[in-house]
Amino acid sequence: MTSNNIDIINIKKMARKISVIKQEVNELKAMSGGIQAVDKNIDRILASIKMLEINISDLLDVL
Repeated sequence: MTSNNIDIINIKKMARKISVIKQEVNELKAMSGGIQAVDKNIDRILASIKMLEINISDLLDVL
């Protein structure tokens, strides 16, 4: 397996983990019961997850 293939495999693994994290955070938001502080922090976390998703998709495009 070439280094490039390993990179793609690792990036795909990262993408799956990011997806799991996003799902967990969305479940946490559903459980928050509208607690404003929790919801605002979850929104910040989701924004960071979105940036990770964008970064990973850009890497897959390059490789």
